[in-house]
Amino acid sequence: MGGAHATAGVRAAARGGRAREVTARCGLVARGVLYVLIGVLALRVAFGDAQAGEADRQGALQELAEKPFGSVLVWAVGIGIVCMMLWRLSEAVFGAAGPDGGKPVKRLASAGRTLFYAAVAFSVLSFAAGEGGRSGDEQSRDVTARALDLPAGQWLVGAAGLGIAVAGVVIGVQAARRTFRKHLAMGGVSQRWRKAVDFLGVAGGLARGVLFTAVGGFIVFAALRYDPSQAKGIDDTLRSFTGTPAGPWLLVVVAVGLMLFGAFSWAMARWREV
Repeated sequence: MGGAHATAGVRAAARGGRAREVTARCGLVARGVLYVLIGVLALRVAFGDAQAGEADRQGALQELAEKPFGSVLVWAVGIGIVCMMLWRLSEAVFGAAGPDGGKPVKRLASAGRTLFYAAVAFSVLSFAAGEGGRSGDEQSRDVTARALDLPAGQWLVGAAGLGIAVAGVVIGVQAARRTFRKHLAMGGVSQRWRKAVDFLGVAGGLARGVLFTAVGGFIVFAALRYDPSQAKGIDDTLRSFTGTPAGPWLLVVVAVGLMLFGAFSWAMARWREV
């Protein structure tokens, strides 16, 4: 009897591990699709394409919806992001892969990612259901305005913006240090592929970090000015890069970097340990 129970337990654990692997890989593929599309739209904006949609999640979904079988593709991305959320939730509850995956700080980080991807999944699925008419920039300003009206709202908005900006810095630093390597199982993979994944991870991670830091900075500025109109979503933030001394070329660099991060997400879907 004891042996039978042990065997059943092993099989259940294997099924759970397999389910976790599938959700993680599906989620990473869906994330990659969104980042590649946002990068493409940002690149079109940088080169003055008047027909380019908004360079954010809503614009990416609209671009996808206009393709053949677009509705199916949007729903597939939404389901993929739900998978991403479930994977991060499993890490928060059971611990992530790796020897230190069960540490409280790791679990807390996974819980934060769960909330983030829950919000993203809600947005994508709302769009798929025909309820996603408002732009990301409008949503950012509306959320900021409502938060500023709360007791100590100015401090709350400032803290949220600072948290996003710090997260952007951490993302960029971790990318530059190539900390993603410890999550990859690339045994037997050629050196050429390893270098390619390194390049995608560093370049893509730095671009993503710059974007998050800028978004957080604008939210902090909105809190300091007590003016929700100063808060910017991803589209407005990316477009603001064209107003720097580097002109549209900074946006070109960031746009290409976001596309590379999308490709890196696909590489992670293939080789990440989960």
